Amino acid sequence: MDRNDYYGGASASLTPLQKVYDHFKITDRKPDEAKFGRLRDYNVDLIPKFLMAGGSLVKALIYSGVTRYLEFKSVEGSYVYKESSNKVCKVPSTGKEALNSSLMGLMQKNRLRQFLAAVQGWKADDKGTQVKGYLSPEKTMQSVYDYYKLDANTTDFIGHAVALHRDDSYKERACGETLAKCQLYADSMARYGTSPYLYPLYGLGELPQGFARLSAIYGGTYMLHRPIEGFEEVDGKVVGVRAPDPDDENQTVKTVKTKMVLGDPSYFPDKVKKVGRVARCICIMDHPLPQTKGTHAATGGAYSAQIIIPANQVKPLGSKKNDVYVCAVSNTHHVSATEKWIAIVSTQLESNDADKELAQGLSLCGPALEKFQTIDDLYEPNTDGKDNNCFISTSYDATTHFETTFDDINSLYTRITGNTLDLTKVDEEPTDGADQ
Repeated sequence: MDRNDYYGGASASLTPLQKVYDHFKITDRKPDEAKFGRLRDYNVDLIPKFLMAGGSLVKALIYSGVTRYLEFKSVEGSYVYKESSNKVCKVPSTGKEALNSSLMGLMQKNRLRQFLAAVQGWKADDKGTQVKGYLSPEKTMQSVYDYYKLDANTTDFIGHAVALHRDDSYKERACGETLAKCQLYADSMARYGTSPYLYPLYGLGELPQGFARLSAIYGGTYMLHRPIEGFEEVDGKVVGVRAPDPDDENQTVKTVKTKMVLGDPSYFPDKVKKVGRVARCICIMDHPLPQTKGTHAATGGAYSAQIIIPANQVKPLGSKKNDVYVCAVSNTHHVSATEKWIAIVSTQLESNDADKELAQGLSLCGPALEKFQTIDDLYEPNTDGKDNNCFISTSYDATTHFETTFDDINSLYTRITGNTLDLTKVDEEPTDGADQ
């Protein structure tokens, strides 16, 4: 049951472009096809996310069978921003790429090459791969960096653009977590070559639609545009959902009986707590991200890309503790008109000045034909749901990848079933082969 008239809730893809204007309540102007191209060609993600090619979400989609309803295309580039040069650089994931990278000097290149070579063969349960104990899983990640004499600039992109940590707290945690994330990045990169990321054709709205189709095969019913009036409880446990009857011209509220309810925080304001805020800005452009490289004939830029600005690289230095994310997609993924790009900049807010915290990411996008900016509160459930039969997800964070989202999916699965979702035997491709 969804109160909206479109699939996906907070992470929907809106089409046509006029619907985006309506969503953001822009009434003083309308999109013009002379400026934007065909409006019906747009599928604009409200919360953009890429999928790691070898990541848990792709495996979960294969495990569930939803991939039969989806098509993916690889993302052309993965970049990290370097403050000292004011440039974005390709994220190196192998020793060879490290030696060719402009992210660091010669000495650091060789040290990074040695680090990446050790990570490639590392196994948590094999001491022979742990470089004489210096890469033992219980060692802190900072101690690993110290062993390889990697400087702050190099560790910035390892931790934030390869391992995809959101802040620097990981450095004091056991290194096994980060080394496994580095391996995932390299494995995902090796699958399609241009970046470790995939993105579904026609936008992220295809994901919930795929699950709706699969659910229907097993007798499930998906109801859009169905307002939720509240919940029926017995002894503190939810036993029903109250909603208007669509077949009743008087819209009489009726109760749908249930054993449990799953939902996002917006349906349970009294059962969640606010834990932060995220600022996002959606930009419609007529050019690729300026510093990217790809297959666009006229500019040499990328049709799709991700740029991560580690917090330590945000100007002025030391002004943020959370990263800034920039991603772009285009008509090659069937989400915009021909020769148009949709770029999204996002970050977790640390002040009341969203414009200032998004500014550096927006500067990497270049001029925009239109911008849509929003600030969303982040929520998480007060309890695990076992006490009241309400299993609530967390809000979508600022990251432009699904790795943190899958952690939430797995948490829901574990809380409901008592078991961890085992994806170790899933090793198939997400389609017959993602389109290059």
